[in-house]
Amino acid sequence: MPELHRQSLVDLSHLLASGSCSSVELVEDVLSAIDRADGQVGAYLSLDRDAALVQAGEADKARAQGVRDPLLGIPIAIKDLLNVKGQPCGCASKLLNGFVSPYDATSMARLRERGAVFLGRVNMDEFAMGGSTENSGIQVTRNPWDLSRVPGGSSGGSAAAVGGHLAVASIGSDTGGSVRQPAAFCGCVGLKPTYGRISRFGLTAFASSLDQVGPLTKRVEDAAILLQAMAGHDPLDSTSVDIPVPDYRAGFTKSLEGVTLGLPAEYFLDGMNTEVERAVRDAVDHCTSLGAKIVDVSLPHTSYAIATYYVIATAEASANLARFDGVRYGARVEGANPIEMVSNTRASGFGDEVKRRVLLGTYVLSSGYYDAYYVRAQKVRTLIRRDFDEAFSRCDALLTPTAPYPAFPIGQMVDDPLQMYLCDIFTVTANLAGICGLSLPCGFSSDGLPIGMQFLGPAFAEERILNIGHAYEQTTAWHQRMPGPEHLAGGGK
Repeated sequence: MPELHRQSLVDLSHLLASGSCSSVELVEDVLSAIDRADGQVGAYLSLDRDAALVQAGEADKARAQGVRDPLLGIPIAIKDLLNVKGQPCGCASKLLNGFVSPYDATSMARLRERGAVFLGRVNMDEFAMGGSTENSGIQVTRNPWDLSRVPGGSSGGSAAAVGGHLAVASIGSDTGGSVRQPAAFCGCVGLKPTYGRISRFGLTAFASSLDQVGPLTKRVEDAAILLQAMAGHDPLDSTSVDIPVPDYRAGFTKSLEGVTLGLPAEYFLDGMNTEVERAVRDAVDHCTSLGAKIVDVSLPHTSYAIATYYVIATAEASANLARFDGVRYGARVEGANPIEMVSNTRASGFGDEVKRRVLLGTYVLSSGYYDAYYVRAQKVRTLIRRDFDEAFSRCDALLTPTAPYPAFPIGQMVDDPLQMYLCDIFTVTANLAGICGLSLPCGFSSDGLPIGMQFLGPAFAEERILNIGHAYEQTTAWHQRMPGPEHLAGGGK
Protein backbone atom coordinates (compact mmCIF):
# COMPACT_ATOMS: atom_id res chain seq x y z
CA MET A 1 0.00 0.00 0.00
CA PRO A 2 1.38 3.43 -0.92
CA GLU A 3 2.32 5.81 1.88
CA LEU A 4 -0.86 7.04 3.53
CA HIS A 5 0.01 10.73 3.29
CA ARG A 6 0.22 10.50 -0.52
CA GLN A 7 -3.34 9.24 -0.94
CA SER A 8 -6.49 11.21 -1.60
CA LEU A 9 -9.21 11.99 0.93
CA VAL A 10 -11.60 9.61 -0.84
CA ASP A 11 -9.12 6.72 -0.90
CA LEU A 12 -8.18 7.26 2.74
CA SER A 13 -11.83 7.37 3.73
CA HIS A 14 -12.29 3.93 2.18
CA LEU A 15 -9.18 2.58 3.92
CA LEU A 16 -10.38 3.89 7.26
CA ALA A 17 -13.88 2.50 6.77
CA SER A 18 -12.52 -0.94 5.86
CA GLY A 19 -10.18 -1.03 8.84
CA SER A 20 -7.05 -1.12 6.66
CA CYS A 21 -5.64 1.72 8.76
CA SER A 22 -6.66 3.79 11.74
CA SER A 23 -6.98 7.55 12.02
CA VAL A 24 -4.14 7.61 14.54
CA GLU A 25 -1.89 5.75 12.07
CA LEU A 26 -2.87 8.18 9.32
CA VAL A 27 -2.19 11.28 11.41
CA GLU A 28 1.14 9.85 12.58
CA ASP A 29 2.11 9.14 8.96
CA VAL A 30 1.27 12.70 7.87
CA LEU A 31 3.14 14.16 10.84
CA SER A 32 6.19 12.05 9.91
CA ALA A 33 6.01 13.37 6.34
CA ILE A 34 5.87 16.92 7.69
CA ASP A 35 8.90 16.26 9.91
CA ARG A 36 10.86 14.95 6.91
CA ALA A 37 10.00 17.58 4.32
CA ASP A 38 8.46 20.72 5.75
CA GLY A 39 11.81 22.06 6.83
CA GLN A 40 12.42 22.59 3.11
CA VAL A 41 8.87 23.51 2.01
CA GLY A 42 7.90 25.74 4.94
CA ALA A 43 4.15 25.22 4.58
CA TYR A 44 3.34 25.07 8.31
CA LEU A 45 3.51 27.92 10.78
CA SER A 46 2.55 25.66 13.69
CA LEU A 47 1.42 22.10 14.38
CA ASP A 48 -1.10 21.02 16.99
CA ARG A 49 0.31 17.50 17.33
CA ASP A 50 -1.20 16.45 20.64
CA ALA A 51 -4.68 17.75 19.83
CA ALA A 52 -4.56 16.14 16.36
CA LEU A 53 -3.71 12.74 17.82
CA VAL A 54 -6.47 13.11 20.41
CA GLN A 55 -8.95 13.97 17.65
CA ALA A 56 -7.73 10.98 15.63
CA GLY A 57 -8.20 8.67 18.61
CA GLU A 58 -11.74 9.98 19.09
CA ALA A 59 -12.44 9.36 15.40
CA ASP A 60 -11.27 5.74 15.72
CA LYS A 61 -13.59 5.23 18.71
CA ALA A 62 -16.52 6.77 16.83
CA ARG A 63 -15.84 4.52 13.82
CA ALA A 64 -15.75 1.47 16.06
CA GLN A 65 -19.19 2.49 17.33
CA GLY A 66 -20.58 2.55 13.80
CA VAL A 67 -20.17 6.22 12.81
CA ARG A 68 -19.60 6.56 9.06
CA ASP A 69 -18.46 9.82 7.52
CA PRO A 70 -15.92 10.43 4.73
CA LEU A 71 -14.25 13.16 6.83
CA LEU A 72 -14.02 11.15 10.06
CA GLY A 73 -10.37 11.11 11.13
CA ILE A 74 -9.04 12.92 8.02
CA PRO A 75 -6.15 15.35 8.83
CA ILE A 76 -6.61 18.83 7.35
CA ALA A 77 -4.37 21.92 7.38
CA ILE A 78 -5.92 25.33 8.05
CA LYS A 79 -4.93 28.66 6.51
CA ASP A 80 -3.81 31.04 9.24
CA LEU A 81 -6.82 33.37 8.95
CA LEU A 82 -9.56 30.90 9.88
CA ASN A 83 -10.32 30.75 13.57
CA VAL A 84 -9.97 27.37 15.27
CA LYS A 85 -10.56 27.35 19.01
CA GLY A 86 -7.32 26.95 20.93
CA GLN A 87 -5.07 27.42 17.88
CA PRO A 88 -3.15 30.54 16.82
CA CYS A 89 -4.80 32.78 14.24
CA GLY A 90 -2.08 35.20 13.26
CA CYS A 91 -2.83 35.82 9.55
CA ALA A 92 0.95 35.36 9.02
CA SER A 93 1.45 38.82 10.53
CA LYS A 94 3.76 40.06 13.24
CA LEU A 95 0.86 42.21 14.42
CA LEU A 96 -1.10 39.14 15.59
CA ASN A 97 1.82 37.06 16.76
CA GLY A 98 0.72 35.09 19.83
CA PHE A 99 -3.02 35.56 19.35
CA VAL A 100 -4.96 32.35 20.10
CA SER A 101 -8.53 32.03 18.87
CA PRO A 102 -11.26 31.60 21.49
CA TYR A 103 -13.80 30.15 19.03
CA ASP A 104 -14.33 28.12 15.85
CA ALA A 105 -15.23 29.72 12.55
CA THR A 106 -18.53 28.27 11.30
CA SER A 107 -16.76 26.40 8.50
CA MET A 108 -14.34 24.91 11.02
CA ALA A 109 -17.13 24.01 13.45
CA ARG A 110 -18.90 22.11 10.68
CA LEU A 111 -15.74 20.19 9.82
CA ARG A 112 -15.17 19.44 13.48
CA GLU A 113 -18.72 18.06 13.75
CA ARG A 114 -17.91 15.69 10.89
CA GLY A 115 -14.80 14.40 12.66
CA ALA A 116 -12.07 16.12 10.65
CA VAL A 117 -8.69 16.42 12.38
CA PHE A 118 -7.08 19.88 12.49
CA LEU A 119 -3.32 19.44 11.98
CA GLY A 120 -2.20 23.03 12.36
CA ARG A 121 -1.77 26.40 10.73
CA VAL A 122 -0.29 26.94 7.28
CA ASN A 123 1.46 30.00 5.86
CA MET A 124 -0.08 32.71 3.70
CA ASP A 125 0.50 36.21 2.43
CA GLU A 126 -0.01 38.53 5.37
CA PHE A 127 -3.75 39.16 5.84
CA ALA A 128 -4.20 37.32 2.49
CA MET A 129 -2.67 40.20 0.53
CA GLY A 130 -0.47 38.76 -2.19
CA GLY A 131 -0.11 36.16 -4.91
CA SER A 132 3.08 34.32 -3.95
CA THR A 133 3.14 33.96 -0.11
CA GLU A 134 6.34 36.06 -0.21
CA ASN A 135 4.42 38.69 1.76
CA SER A 136 4.15 36.46 4.82
CA GLY A 137 5.44 38.27 7.87
CA ILE A 138 6.67 35.00 9.37
CA GLN A 139 8.54 32.73 6.92
CA VAL A 140 9.19 31.68 3.33
CA THR A 141 7.11 28.89 1.76
CA ARG A 142 8.45 27.06 -1.28
CA ASN A 143 6.76 25.19 -4.10
CA PRO A 144 7.11 21.42 -3.49
CA TRP A 145 7.63 20.84 -7.23
CA ASP A 146 10.62 23.18 -7.31
CA LEU A 147 11.91 24.67 -4.09
CA SER A 148 13.33 27.69 -5.92
CA ARG A 149 9.82 28.81 -6.92
CA VAL A 150 6.82 30.32 -5.19
CA PRO A 151 3.77 28.22 -4.24
CA GLY A 152 1.38 31.00 -5.25
CA GLY A 153 -0.82 32.94 -2.89
CA SER A 154 -2.33 33.98 -0.78
CA SER A 155 -3.14 30.38 0.23
CA GLY A 156 0.40 29.30 -0.62
CA GLY A 157 0.93 27.28 2.54
CA SER A 158 -2.33 25.41 1.93
CA ALA A 159 -1.37 24.57 -1.66
CA ALA A 160 2.22 23.61 -0.77
CA ALA A 161 0.97 21.33 2.01
CA VAL A 162 -1.48 19.53 -0.27
CA GLY A 163 0.72 19.53 -3.40
CA GLY A 164 3.68 18.29 -1.35
CA HIS A 165 1.53 15.64 0.40
CA LEU A 166 2.06 17.17 3.82
CA ALA A 167 -1.72 17.28 4.37
CA VAL A 168 -4.60 15.28 2.94
CA ALA A 169 -6.44 18.54 2.27
CA SER A 170 -6.42 22.15 3.37
CA ILE A 171 -8.90 24.96 3.82
CA GLY A 172 -7.99 28.36 2.39
CA SER A 173 -9.71 31.53 1.27
CA ASP A 174 -10.18 33.10 -2.16
CA THR A 175 -10.52 36.88 -2.47
CA GLY A 176 -9.13 37.31 -5.99
CA GLY A 177 -7.86 33.83 -6.83
CA SER A 178 -6.11 32.93 -3.57
CA VAL A 179 -7.31 29.32 -3.65
CA ARG A 180 -7.25 28.68 -7.39
CA GLN A 181 -3.91 30.26 -8.37
CA PRO A 182 -1.78 28.46 -5.73
CA ALA A 183 -3.64 25.23 -6.53
CA ALA A 184 -2.54 25.66 -10.16
CA PHE A 185 1.06 26.42 -9.14
CA CYS A 186 1.29 23.39 -6.82
CA GLY A 187 -0.57 20.83 -8.93
CA CYS A 188 -3.69 20.37 -6.82
CA VAL A 189 -7.41 21.15 -6.96
CA GLY A 190 -8.75 24.48 -5.68
CA LEU A 191 -12.43 25.40 -5.38
CA LYS A 192 -13.75 28.95 -4.99
CA PRO A 193 -17.44 28.56 -4.06
CA THR A 194 -20.11 31.12 -4.88
CA TYR A 195 -20.16 34.14 -2.59
CA GLY A 196 -22.61 33.24 0.18
CA ARG A 197 -22.31 29.46 -0.20
CA ILE A 198 -19.99 29.00 2.81
CA SER A 199 -20.26 31.15 5.92
CA ARG A 200 -17.53 33.75 6.38
CA PHE A 201 -18.10 33.93 10.14
CA GLY A 202 -14.69 33.40 11.74
CA LEU A 203 -12.78 34.15 8.55
CA THR A 204 -10.52 37.14 9.19
CA ALA A 205 -11.79 39.67 6.67
CA PHE A 206 -9.63 41.14 3.91
CA ALA A 207 -12.31 42.37 1.46
CA SER A 208 -15.73 41.46 2.77
CA SER A 209 -17.61 41.52 -0.55
CA LEU A 210 -15.01 39.30 -2.22
CA ASP A 211 -13.74 36.82 0.41
CA GLN A 212 -14.86 33.19 0.26
CA VAL A 213 -13.71 30.09 2.13
CA GLY A 214 -12.63 27.23 -0.16
CA PRO A 215 -10.88 23.83 -0.09
CA LEU A 216 -7.59 22.77 -1.68
CA THR A 217 -7.43 19.04 -2.32
CA LYS A 218 -5.78 16.25 -4.30
CA ARG A 219 -8.91 15.27 -6.23
CA VAL A 220 -12.11 16.95 -7.39
CA GLU A 221 -14.20 14.50 -5.37
CA ASP A 222 -12.26 15.47 -2.24
CA ALA A 223 -13.22 19.10 -2.83
CA ALA A 224 -16.87 18.11 -3.26
CA ILE A 225 -16.82 16.31 0.11
CA LEU A 226 -15.37 19.31 1.91
CA LEU A 227 -17.77 21.72 0.23
CA GLN A 228 -20.68 19.48 1.25
CA ALA A 229 -19.56 19.67 4.86
CA MET A 230 -18.98 23.43 5.01
CA ALA A 231 -21.79 24.78 2.80
CA GLY A 232 -25.12 26.04 4.02
CA HIS A 233 -26.84 28.99 5.62
CA ASP A 234 -25.41 30.49 8.79
CA PRO A 235 -27.37 33.12 10.77
CA LEU A 236 -24.03 34.46 12.05
CA ASP A 237 -23.15 35.63 8.52
CA SER A 238 -25.65 38.04 6.97
CA THR A 239 -24.25 37.33 3.49
CA SER A 240 -24.75 33.58 3.84
CA VAL A 241 -27.49 32.49 1.43
CA ASP A 242 -30.32 30.29 2.65
CA ILE A 243 -30.76 27.83 -0.21
CA PRO A 244 -30.56 24.01 -0.24
CA VAL A 245 -27.15 22.34 -0.46
CA PRO A 246 -27.22 19.60 -3.14
CA ASP A 247 -25.36 16.30 -3.09
CA TYR A 248 -22.31 17.45 -5.01
CA ARG A 249 -21.16 13.94 -5.95
CA ALA A 250 -24.51 12.53 -7.03
CA GLY A 251 -24.06 13.32 -10.73
CA PHE A 252 -20.40 12.37 -11.19
CA THR A 253 -19.73 10.61 -14.51
CA LYS A 254 -16.86 10.38 -16.96
CA SER A 255 -18.84 11.92 -19.81
CA LEU A 256 -19.46 15.51 -20.86
CA GLU A 257 -22.30 14.69 -23.26
CA GLY A 258 -24.77 17.55 -23.32
CA VAL A 259 -22.34 20.02 -21.73
CA THR A 260 -21.53 23.29 -23.50
CA LEU A 261 -18.27 24.96 -22.54
CA GLY A 262 -17.48 28.57 -23.43
CA LEU A 263 -14.01 29.83 -24.33
CA PRO A 264 -13.67 33.55 -23.54
CA ALA A 265 -11.34 35.20 -26.04
CA GLU A 266 -10.14 37.65 -23.38
CA TYR A 267 -8.57 34.82 -21.36
CA PHE A 268 -6.20 33.74 -24.14
CA LEU A 269 -3.89 36.73 -24.27
CA ASP A 270 -1.00 37.60 -26.53
CA GLY A 271 2.16 37.16 -24.52
CA MET A 272 0.86 34.54 -22.10
CA ASN A 273 3.08 31.53 -21.53
CA THR A 274 2.93 29.31 -24.61
CA GLU A 275 3.09 26.09 -22.61
CA VAL A 276 0.12 27.19 -20.50
CA GLU A 277 -1.91 28.02 -23.60
CA ARG A 278 -0.96 24.72 -25.24
CA ALA A 279 -1.96 22.72 -22.15
CA VAL A 280 -5.32 24.48 -21.87
CA ARG A 281 -6.00 24.10 -25.61
CA ASP A 282 -5.23 20.37 -25.26
CA ALA A 283 -7.69 20.24 -22.35
CA VAL A 284 -10.32 21.82 -24.60
CA ASP A 285 -9.73 19.06 -27.17
CA HIS A 286 -10.00 16.43 -24.45
CA CYS A 287 -13.31 17.86 -23.23
CA THR A 288 -14.55 17.71 -26.82
CA SER A 289 -13.60 14.02 -26.95
CA LEU A 290 -15.74 13.47 -23.84
CA GLY A 291 -18.76 14.91 -25.63
CA ALA A 292 -18.62 18.59 -24.72
CA LYS A 293 -19.67 21.26 -27.19
CA ILE A 294 -17.29 24.23 -27.38
CA VAL A 295 -18.49 27.76 -28.16
CA ASP A 296 -16.63 31.05 -28.32
CA VAL A 297 -17.85 33.73 -25.91
CA SER A 298 -16.75 37.22 -24.96
CA LEU A 299 -16.33 38.94 -21.60
CA PRO A 300 -15.63 42.43 -22.94
CA HIS A 301 -15.01 44.20 -19.64
CA THR A 302 -12.26 41.79 -18.54
CA SER A 303 -9.58 44.40 -19.30
CA TYR A 304 -10.97 46.57 -16.49
CA ALA A 305 -11.05 43.75 -13.93
CA ILE A 306 -7.63 44.20 -12.32
CA ALA A 307 -8.10 47.93 -11.78
CA THR A 308 -11.64 47.40 -10.51
CA TYR A 309 -10.55 44.65 -8.14
CA TYR A 310 -7.67 46.61 -6.64
CA VAL A 311 -9.87 49.62 -5.98
CA ILE A 312 -12.64 47.62 -4.28
CA ALA A 313 -10.39 45.17 -2.45
CA THR A 314 -8.06 47.80 -1.04
CA ALA A 315 -10.95 50.05 0.01
CA GLU A 316 -12.52 47.20 1.95
CA ALA A 317 -9.13 46.19 3.37
CA SER A 318 -8.59 49.72 4.64
CA ALA A 319 -11.86 49.51 6.57
CA ASN A 320 -11.37 45.94 7.82
CA LEU A 321 -7.78 46.35 9.00
CA ALA A 322 -8.61 49.45 11.05
CA ARG A 323 -9.46 47.04 13.90
CA PHE A 324 -5.84 45.93 14.22
CA ASP A 325 -4.60 48.80 16.35
CA GLY A 326 -2.82 47.24 19.33
CA VAL A 327 -5.56 48.35 21.70
CA ARG A 328 -7.62 45.18 22.10
CA TYR A 329 -5.42 42.26 21.02
CA GLY A 330 -2.22 41.42 19.20
CA ALA A 331 1.11 43.20 19.37
CA ARG A 332 1.45 46.68 20.87
CA VAL A 333 4.22 49.24 20.45
CA GLU A 334 3.89 51.93 23.11
CA GLY A 335 3.85 55.65 22.35
CA ALA A 336 3.59 58.95 24.17
CA ASN A 337 -0.19 58.99 23.63
CA PRO A 338 -2.90 56.68 22.19
CA ILE A 339 -2.60 58.02 18.64
CA GLU A 340 1.16 57.52 18.64
CA MET A 341 0.72 54.03 20.12
CA VAL A 342 -1.65 53.00 17.32
CA SER A 343 0.65 54.53 14.69
CA ASN A 344 3.73 52.80 16.11
CA THR A 345 1.93 49.47 16.39
CA ARG A 346 0.68 49.46 12.82
CA ALA A 347 3.96 50.76 11.40
CA SER A 348 5.86 47.99 13.17
CA GLY A 349 3.33 45.17 12.79
CA PHE A 350 2.14 45.49 9.19
CA GLY A 351 4.36 44.44 6.29
CA ASP A 352 5.02 46.56 3.21
CA GLU A 353 2.29 45.02 1.03
CA VAL A 354 -0.37 45.44 3.71
CA LYS A 355 0.66 49.07 4.21
CA ARG A 356 0.58 49.63 0.45
CA ARG A 357 -2.97 48.32 0.15
CA VAL A 358 -4.27 50.13 3.22
CA LEU A 359 -2.87 53.41 1.90
CA LEU A 360 -4.37 52.84 -1.54
CA GLY A 361 -7.73 51.87 -0.05
CA THR A 362 -7.80 54.87 2.24
CA TYR A 363 -7.00 57.11 -0.73
CA VAL A 364 -9.84 55.82 -2.94
CA LEU A 365 -12.31 56.22 -0.06
CA SER A 366 -11.19 59.74 0.81
CA SER A 367 -13.22 62.88 0.21
CA GLY A 368 -13.02 63.98 -3.38
CA TYR A 369 -11.94 60.57 -4.70
CA TYR A 370 -14.75 58.28 -3.50
CA ASP A 371 -16.97 58.91 -6.52
CA ALA A 372 -14.09 58.98 -8.99
CA TYR A 373 -12.68 55.63 -7.93
CA TYR A 374 -14.75 53.51 -5.55
CA VAL A 375 -18.21 54.27 -6.94
CA ARG A 376 -16.97 53.94 -10.50
CA ALA A 377 -15.32 50.61 -9.69
CA GLN A 378 -18.62 49.30 -8.32
CA LYS A 379 -20.33 50.26 -11.57
CA VAL A 380 -17.69 48.41 -13.61
CA ARG A 381 -18.16 45.43 -11.29
CA THR A 382 -21.81 45.35 -12.34
CA LEU A 383 -20.77 45.33 -16.00
CA ILE A 384 -18.39 42.42 -15.36
CA ARG A 385 -21.21 40.48 -13.70
CA ARG A 386 -23.45 41.17 -16.72
CA ASP A 387 -20.72 39.85 -19.03
CA PHE A 388 -20.83 36.52 -17.19
CA ASP A 389 -24.64 36.43 -17.23
CA GLU A 390 -24.57 36.88 -21.00
CA ALA A 391 -21.89 34.22 -21.44
CA PHE A 392 -23.74 31.71 -19.27
CA SER A 393 -26.86 32.20 -21.40
CA ARG A 394 -24.86 30.48 -24.16
CA CYS A 395 -22.95 27.83 -22.21
CA ASP A 396 -22.99 25.78 -19.01
CA ALA A 397 -19.53 26.79 -17.85
CA LEU A 398 -16.39 28.58 -19.02
CA LEU A 399 -13.01 26.92 -19.52
CA THR A 400 -9.98 29.17 -19.03
CA PRO A 401 -6.37 29.13 -17.82
CA THR A 402 -6.04 29.66 -14.08
CA ALA A 403 -2.84 31.72 -14.31
CA PRO A 404 -0.97 33.16 -17.30
CA TYR A 405 2.20 31.20 -16.45
CA PRO A 406 3.48 28.45 -14.14
CA ALA A 407 5.06 29.15 -10.75
CA PHE A 408 7.77 31.82 -11.01
CA PRO A 409 11.10 32.00 -9.12
CA ILE A 410 11.12 33.30 -5.57
CA GLY A 411 12.10 36.97 -5.58
CA GLN A 412 11.34 37.60 -9.25
CA MET A 413 8.40 39.96 -8.65
CA VAL A 414 8.97 41.16 -5.10
CA ASP A 415 10.05 44.59 -6.25
CA ASP A 416 7.36 44.88 -8.93
CA PRO A 417 3.95 44.78 -7.21
CA LEU A 418 2.09 45.83 -10.36
CA GLN A 419 3.43 42.80 -12.23
CA MET A 420 2.41 40.64 -9.28
CA TYR A 421 -1.12 42.08 -9.40
CA LEU A 422 -1.39 41.17 -13.09
CA CYS A 423 -0.93 37.49 -12.12
CA ASP A 424 -4.56 37.62 -10.99
CA ILE A 425 -5.96 38.56 -14.38
CA PHE A 426 -7.83 35.24 -14.91
CA THR A 427 -9.09 34.82 -11.36
CA VAL A 428 -10.30 38.17 -9.95
CA THR A 429 -13.34 38.31 -12.25
CA ALA A 430 -15.00 35.36 -10.50
CA ASN A 431 -14.75 37.17 -7.16
CA LEU A 432 -16.06 40.43 -8.61
CA ALA A 433 -19.03 38.59 -10.13
CA GLY A 434 -19.59 36.37 -7.07
CA ILE A 435 -19.61 33.16 -9.15
CA CYS A 436 -17.90 29.80 -8.54
CA GLY A 437 -14.63 28.51 -9.98
CA LEU A 438 -12.68 25.25 -9.93
CA SER A 439 -8.97 24.96 -10.75
CA LEU A 440 -7.39 21.61 -11.51
CA PRO A 441 -4.20 20.32 -13.18
CA CYS A 442 -4.18 20.07 -16.97
CA GLY A 443 -0.50 19.57 -17.77
CA PHE A 444 3.12 20.33 -16.97
CA SER A 445 5.68 22.73 -18.35
CA SER A 446 8.98 21.60 -19.87
CA ASP A 447 10.51 22.42 -16.46
CA GLY A 448 8.19 19.93 -14.76
CA LEU A 449 5.96 22.60 -13.22
CA PRO A 450 2.19 22.05 -12.89
CA ILE A 451 -0.20 23.97 -15.14
CA GLY A 452 -3.78 24.63 -14.06
CA MET A 453 -7.03 25.40 -15.82
CA GLN A 454 -10.31 26.51 -14.33
CA PHE A 455 -13.99 25.90 -14.94
CA LEU A 456 -16.13 28.92 -14.06
CA GLY A 457 -19.83 28.43 -13.43
CA PRO A 458 -22.84 30.61 -12.62
CA ALA A 459 -23.69 31.46 -9.02
CA PHE A 460 -24.50 28.35 -6.97
CA ALA A 461 -23.56 26.02 -9.85
CA GLU A 462 -20.81 24.24 -7.88
CA GLU A 463 -22.46 20.90 -8.63
CA ARG A 464 -22.09 21.60 -12.35
CA ILE A 465 -18.41 22.60 -12.37
CA LEU A 466 -17.51 19.77 -10.00
CA ASN A 467 -19.18 17.28 -12.35
CA ILE A 468 -17.31 18.73 -15.33
CA GLY A 469 -14.00 18.82 -13.45
CA HIS A 470 -14.41 15.26 -12.20
CA ALA A 471 -15.09 13.96 -15.72
CA TYR A 472 -11.95 15.67 -17.03
CA GLU A 473 -9.80 14.57 -14.10
CA GLN A 474 -10.86 10.92 -14.15
CA THR A 475 -10.15 10.57 -17.88
CA THR A 476 -6.67 12.12 -17.67
CA ALA A 477 -3.61 11.26 -15.61
CA TRP A 478 -2.36 14.68 -14.51
CA HIS A 479 -3.66 14.22 -10.97
CA GLN A 480 -1.63 11.04 -10.57
CA ARG A 481 1.72 12.79 -10.86
CA MET A 482 3.27 14.01 -7.65
CA PRO A 483 6.56 15.56 -6.53
CA GLY A 484 8.95 12.83 -5.45
CA PRO A 485 11.75 12.91 -2.90
CA GLU A 486 14.13 14.23 -5.54
CA HIS A 487 12.17 17.49 -5.65
CA LEU A 488 12.17 18.02 -1.91
CA ALA A 489 15.79 16.97 -1.51
CA GLY A 490 17.42 19.00 -4.23
CA GLY A 491 15.20 21.92 -5.09
CA GLY A 492 13.43 20.43 -8.09
CA LYS A 493 14.31 20.51 -11.74
